[in-house]
Amino acid sequence: MQVEFLHVEKPSNVAVSAARTCYFPNGIVSPEKSEGWARKEDLLNGIFKGGHHTTLQHTHITMLISGMSRHLIWRMLHGHPYYNSEQVSQRYAKMKIENFVYPATGDKSEWEAFYRARFEDYEKLIEILHPDVEAVVPKFRKKDSMKKAQEMARYVLPGGMSAYLYHTVNIITLLRYIAVAKTIPEAGDEAQAFADLLAENLIALDASLEPLVAHAREATPVFPVYDMEALKTRIGVAEEKVKVYDVVGDAAFDVNENYADVLRYSQMLPDSGVLGGFSTYIRLSLSADAQNQRHRRSPAVRPALEPLYRRSYYVPPIVAKNAEALALYNASITASYDFFEAQRSRIGFGEAVYALSNAHEIELVERNDFTSFHHKAQMRLCYNAQEEIYDIVYDQVKQLRAMGIPGSEELLPPCATRFKMKIRPTCPEGDHFCGIKVWKLDFNDYTREI
Repeated sequence: MQVEFLHVEKPSNVAVSAARTCYFPNGIVSPEKSEGWARKEDLLNGIFKGGHHTTLQHTHITMLISGMSRHLIWRMLHGHPYYNSEQVSQRYAKMKIENFVYPATGDKSEWEAFYRARFEDYEKLIEILHPDVEAVVPKFRKKDSMKKAQEMARYVLPGGMSAYLYHTVNIITLLRYIAVAKTIPEAGDEAQAFADLLAENLIALDASLEPLVAHAREATPVFPVYDMEALKTRIGVAEEKVKVYDVVGDAAFDVNENYADVLRYSQMLPDSGVLGGFSTYIRLSLSADAQNQRHRRSPAVRPALEPLYRRSYYVPPIVAKNAEALALYNASITASYDFFEAQRSRIGFGEAVYALSNAHEIELVERNDFTSFHHKAQMRLCYNAQEEIYDIVYDQVKQLRAMGIPGSEELLPPCATRFKMKIRPTCPEGDHFCGIKVWKLDFNDYTREI
């Protein structure tokens, strides 16, 4: 794994100068005025220990990260709302065999053979699915059919596949990464290696941060335990993948330009939508949740995987329709489970987790306020959205409508929202138009072939 910090102003100077400015009657204290200031270290440590962390949030670190497993990105980097990431997409970029993370305690030759076999399955599935995909995409998007085939084939890839990304967080979030690494339930060795790299880079960037890093390293956080079975009993989940519950208020606010413009003014001008909301039990694949969690205003509890583990996996509809593809897909996922369970008995669940496929289903509980969900519904009811998340969000909206929640009929894809408001162009996707005039369809008639 490699982590590179892009250049920034020294964080301690910014934090201390920001703190001094609060009490300084003669204007802003610039960062250079705190370099070498006699009381700098005392003030920095004082505001940190006192929990006055806003001054440490002015400096954001943009990191170039490569060689991190997608499982750790899902569990740690994207498991909270305080970040921004742009990472290589398994939907649009062809993966490479050399991009895998190996558990430190595993037999590398065994893992290498496992990874190679799953990668071969991935490549075979792309080849098998390509004609089927090409047959259903619009003629003007035939060039995208290979990428769509890659998107469906990626489900057989293990979570040990690595990624490279831009990742931006503030200083407090970096310190939290260092603190919580030791309690991450899966990919723990990798999480600790990442935390060590962060500590090394932070101190190299700014020696004044060393006491703060030391505090983070000595912290004793606790990974939360959540009783998913008790929740499922309470709300009556049987085999459903999506169950909406605990609805408060309604979605009957004015859907105007605040919701339709690309700047999402609704995020800056809160209305009554933020006062109501709902929770949802969701069962979905690891791959889908890696997309789902990018909606940072839809916080979710993602329990440790081990207590809830069972062989359960998602099958894309286009795979299910092709007997050859389905046979290969099922065999590949089964081989992943077999290998995972064998490794779990040797190196433990947390390190064997790299063998779980992208298709492996997890359970989580998500909470949305209606304003934020309106944005999510627009993004995920678009026919270009990842199919599995589209199905989940469609189900959430369908349940809200069935409950008679006022305003739920306004939870629509962007084209339908823009059409109602007479905004042109109706579809904001340009050359990526899905080829279907969804805004002319009744919600109950929405169907996707891929």
